[in-house]
Amino acid sequence: MKAMLLSEYKQLDVVEIEQPEIGPHDLLVQVKACGICGSDIHGYDGSTGRRIPPLVMGHEAAGVVTQVGAEVTGFAVGDPITFDSTVSCGVCFNCRKGHINLCDNRMVLGVSCDEYRRYGAFAEYVSVPQHICYKLPAGLPFEHAAMIEAVSVAVHAANRAPLILGDTAIVVGSGMIGLLVVQAIRLAGASQVIAIDLDQGRLDLAKKLGADVGLKADEVDVVAEVKKLTGGRGADVAVEVVGATRTIATAIEATRKGGSITLVGNLSPKVEMPLQAIVSRELSVYGSCASNGEYPACIDLLERGLLKVDPLITAQISLDEGPEWFQRLYAGEPGAMKVIVDPTK
Repeated sequence: MKAMLLSEYKQLDVVEIEQPEIGPHDLLVQVKACGICGSDIHGYDGSTGRRIPPLVMGHEAAGVVTQVGAEVTGFAVGDPITFDSTVSCGVCFNCRKGHINLCDNRMVLGVSCDEYRRYGAFAEYVSVPQHICYKLPAGLPFEHAAMIEAVSVAVHAANRAPLILGDTAIVVGSGMIGLLVVQAIRLAGASQVIAIDLDQGRLDLAKKLGADVGLKADEVDVVAEVKKLTGGRGADVAVEVVGATRTIATAIEATRKGGSITLVGNLSPKVEMPLQAIVSRELSVYGSCASNGEYPACIDLLERGLLKVDPLITAQISLDEGPEWFQRLYAGEPGAMKVIVDPTK
């Protein structure tokens, strides 16, 4: 089968590799759509240490079941499906407690590190265990279904935030995940959503997707503006989706006493935190990792049109076009959000 292989850092090649084998509980899926994630771009140059070549990347995908393992139940050849990016074991302490995103034996599709190597979905076929798979409703486009992994990250972040109906929420960072968080936090009950970014185009899109206000961080005093919009108090809830010292500081400074900050972004492995502000203002800080069973809800939200992903899709490309697009995205392609690879093209 054809696959896009990270042969070495910054070197992607479309090659022929063996079709993956499946175990008794696995599904073989013909990939119809797979999104290029920001984590793939960061892994492309080796900076994360989680995309060690050789590797087929890709974890945001959807497709059609072409083969089922001998002990598979609930799925059949021809079923349109999507699947979680996290391969959880189902038997460790955290899995048994219902925290599959914290699985002690967690693997991620399209990731290779010191602990494991798991080929992903930038290929014609991928093998996935049935327990991370979800059937798709008729009529949901595969390119939209490939966005469900990213949607689930945003929905999980909104679920982690202790939001009360009528709260004001700020979303620091209006990249793709931030734009999904804007929509999810509104659906979760925020009456006022304030988007913060450095890119005016992203802020304009944030307002089209549900933000009431967009603040360009290099043109206004963000903290002062948030306080003006909240009676001098600050936001009730902040969601930070960048993962850098400066943006985390902005989230904390713009949150009211007793408020909460949910951290989603993890661009930097270490950041500085204003400890005294967190302690003296009694702020609650939550981490949000991937998703934890939100896929059915996300599928429903997309099917009902309550959460929109089409405005975030920049291009739909073939595997052969993948290496060029990786270079463009790595170089910071202006205005690019989500590029979807269709291996059937």
